Order: sequence, then structure tokens, then C-alpha cells
Amino acid sequence: MLFFMGSATVDRVRAAHARLMADPDRFDDSRCSFFGVILDVADHAAGRITTRIPGIRYILDSDRAVSNAYGASSADNNHYEPYIIVLDRQLRVAGRYHLADADKALALTDRLTQEGKPEDWAPVLSVPRVFDRATCRRLIELYDAEGGQDSGFMREVDGKTISVIDHGHKRRSDVTIKDPAFCRVLSARVNHCLRPVIQRAFNFDATRMERYIVACYDASVAGHFRAHRDNTTMGTAHRRFAVTINLNDDFEGGELRFPEFGARTYRPAPGGAIVFGCGLLHEATPVTQGRRYAFLPFLYDDEAAAQREANNQYLGEGVGSYRQ
Repeated sequence: MLFFMGSATVDRVRAAHARLMADPDRFDDSRCSFFGVILDVADHAAGRITTRIPGIRYILDSDRAVSNAYGASSADNNHYEPYIIVLDRQLRVAGRYHLADADKALALTDRLTQEGKPEDWAPVLSVPRVFDRATCRRLIELYDAEGGQDSGFMREVDGKTISVIDHGHKRRSDVTIKDPAFCRVLSARVNHCLRPVIQRAFNFDATRMERYIVACYDASVAGHFRAHRDNTTMGTAHRRFAVTINLNDDFEGGELRFPEFGARTYRPAPGGAIVFGCGLLHEATPVTQGRRYAFLPFLYDDEAAAQREANNQYLGEGVGSYRQ
């Protein structure tokens, strides 16, 4: 839900906002999310609005760029017309409402959260037996021997792609595989098992692979990765497909979910892969018991490799550059 508020000092805006927030637990980032667009920075300072993550966020639109783009205001005059938009899970506009119809916006939101059937399937591939049990054990032993490093995620800041640590968004530790011979073995298995399947299913020849890591989501720290996409920065725009290969099954939670395509979760057996386009919104749900180990490469092609190299200029400090 998007609420173009302008300022919470306006009586009708404040009344509609109070109605929308009557049951704030409705907005939990699992079923739905709320974004308020404000012009007045004082709304936060005065306590008229309160960010609550997960679920409730406010966007300061002091230059009106967002409001102008969505028609709440015009660059030609100072008029602002607050209204409410409800988007479906694939980010299509499902309804637009005047403030007096806030209850209708809530009713539509509740209906949309009930959409979808348990058997709904996201546009992903499930491929068993990419790695054998011995390879899975070797990768887990490598992680346990070295111990993982806190894993960040990429974000665009001032035109540069940087790595950010935010445990509220992601909690995972990684080990980089440094043995070139072992990396060649892993690459050969991915090339043999996944490349032809991706070619048949998506008409894409995945000739390149990025990163060789063992990732660990640990229940002791509620390991998770909130909903995100893998190609939204200049430093990651070359990525075409993400691969999740689970290495073990003695854990609870830690499943993949694609919120734009329903509530179904995906959990490949050890050695099996889930392959999906990097533009799909996806999340790794919290591990509630044990540890989940996974091998997590990205796939792309020769054309994307040229794009990756060209985008070295947009990498921030500490983000390794790429040469073909």
C-alpha cells in the first residue's frame, strides 16, 4: 500500500492515516507492506508518524519527485492531492482511493493477501542431484574448518555499489572457496547439470559463473535474508540467474519464497538446486533450528561479462573489480 500523504498535519490525512494504522500488524512485510510518502520532515520529529520494520515505512519526498511521478502533485503548481494506492503482489495497481475510502483500500488489501493457491508455482527451476553427497559434505567441512565471515548485501549509494551489513535485513556468514582445482570441479558440475536445463527452459546460455562460496544460515542468530532482488545495482546488473544448492537437510525453516508469486516455499534436497531469474523478488526465511548450508553462485553470459567489466567504474571501495 502506498499512501501519498503530503503532511500529517492535515486533518483528513491524519484521519485516514489513523484508520489505516488501526491494525498495524496487517503490515508485516510477509502479507503486505505500507509506504507513506511525506513532504514534511517534521512529521517524523513530531511523532506524527513512526517507522516500524518490518511492515511500515515512510519515504521523505522533499523534492516531490515521487509525488509528481505518481500524480499526487504537479511540477506546475504547489497543489498536493493525497490519495491511496493498493498494489498487488506483482506490483500492479489494483486500486486507487480517495482518503474517505481508506476502509475500501484496507478491504482490497485484505482480499489480495488471500489470493493464490498453495500449489501456485513461481517461474523457477528445480533441478535435483547437481552435487553428490560427498561434495556437499566437503563444502560443509570447508565452512566448519574456516568459520564464516559476516555477509553483507549490495546497495547503491551516491552512484556507487557498496557492501552493507544490516542484520535486520540479512544474517548470514560465508566462506570463499579458494582452491582453484575444487572451483573447477564445482563449475563443471554446474555447467553439466544446469546450463542445458536453463538453455531449454529460458533460451539462455549461461556461460559464466560468479563467486564460489559456502553460505551458512544459523538458527542461533536467526539466519535469514529478507525479500530482495539480486541485480538492482550497477555492480550487480550483469547477473542473470541465481542458484541455490542446499548442502544439508538437518535444519528447520530456511526456505526460499517468492512473494510476487504466492506463499509457497521451496527447499531443494541436499545437492539439489533452485534456479531463478535475478530480477525475481525472493527471500530466505529464518532458520529456526540447526544450520542451513548452501552453495550460492550467480550465472550470466559473455555479453553480461562485458557489462560487468564496464561497470567497474561504479564499484565502491572494498568491492572487487572484474576483468574478463
